[in-house]
Amino acid sequence: MHQSSARSRLAEALRHPAALWSVPALIYLFVRQVGLYVLQLVVEYQNQLHGTTNTAAGELKSWDGEWFLGIAAGGYNDVPARLADAAGRRTAETPLAFFPGYPALIRWVDGLPGVSVEGAAFAVSTISGLFCAYGLFVLGRTVRGGSTGAGLILVTLFAASPMAVVLSMTYSEATFCAFAVWALVGVVRKRWILAGVCCSAAGLVRPTAGALIAAVGLATLVAVIADRRDWRAWVGGLVAPLGLLGYLGWVALRTGDLAGWFGVQQRGWNSKFDGGAATLKFAFEHLGNPRSELETGTVWLLILAIVLVFYAIQRRLEWPLVVYGIGVLVMDIGSNGLMNSKARLLLPAFTLLIPLALVLARRRLSTVLTVLGVAILFSAWFGAYSLAVWQYAI
Repeated sequence: MHQSSARSRLAEALRHPAALWSVPALIYLFVRQVGLYVLQLVVEYQNQLHGTTNTAAGELKSWDGEWFLGIAAGGYNDVPARLADAAGRRTAETPLAFFPGYPALIRWVDGLPGVSVEGAAFAVSTISGLFCAYGLFVLGRTVRGGSTGAGLILVTLFAASPMAVVLSMTYSEATFCAFAVWALVGVVRKRWILAGVCCSAAGLVRPTAGALIAAVGLATLVAVIADRRDWRAWVGGLVAPLGLLGYLGWVALRTGDLAGWFGVQQRGWNSKFDGGAATLKFAFEHLGNPRSELETGTVWLLILAIVLVFYAIQRRLEWPLVVYGIGVLVMDIGSNGLMNSKARLLLPAFTLLIPLALVLARRRLSTVLTVLGVAILFSAWFGAYSLAVWQYAI
């Protein structure tokens, strides 16, 4: 009786459009603020323990974040000389490993009066996260069996993903996920031009767009086969790969190598597609002999993601969403790059969270709040540990 009454009051509060459409943003900002608060506490504790003077803001700009800030400030030709690849080397081609979409947005915001490069980067990440939250909310309401509750839960689960701390960093994940989710909204709603344009934009932000292109491309192909006069599907399908192909082509011209970007990745970060051999070896090593919370947690997160793929298929999630989730997972597991980055690279696989959101939306309110509360606290701890305690790149 009490649970039913609570749900009724919540539904009544969300009945007004202004209230309904403000909630996704408030949820996202609240969850991320919890993560940042815990990060601040852990940084202060580490400073007391080791006599250091690190700051939470400094941690949020670390690793790849420094590269994005450097490219935003000076372009590819004027990145600070102190930045180097995973082997400690630096050549003229090294900065080309980082896609231009996120730094370009930073530079546009940085052009506003009184805005610093760092401030612009945090602003772009935050605004991107909010756009992503709204996209997830719409997606959670639009999918088969979706509802307002499922949409809000999906926003919470995403903002409380284990490595969601990167959404608050000067990293490109938030921007990529914003474009990706709206591309998938376009697919599910059959708004092909929206899907194609957002997919193309995502291709300028991260190579993970390869998974998105597969999902959007197959969906538009099916639409064209069903109705060859559907010019919107033709346009969406043709536009979708342009961003990714455009940047890869530009790097190829700049390096004089058709596989230029892939060569930069392999030479600088020893990153190439090996079918998952390196990841499998890493998993067995760390399950048999756990050496750190981050590495062991990464292995279990990869296993959980595989389980969620099968669960999504069982729950009959729309097939383009499953294709996208599988694509992100295959690109993550199949690469032999930095194993410490595997958990972060799972973040764009947010479609695998949809079946969980749909199930939770039908549970008692107390159950929902407990599950989400645990997820938020775990995400806050895992992110803080990854930045303030773990000493290597993420």
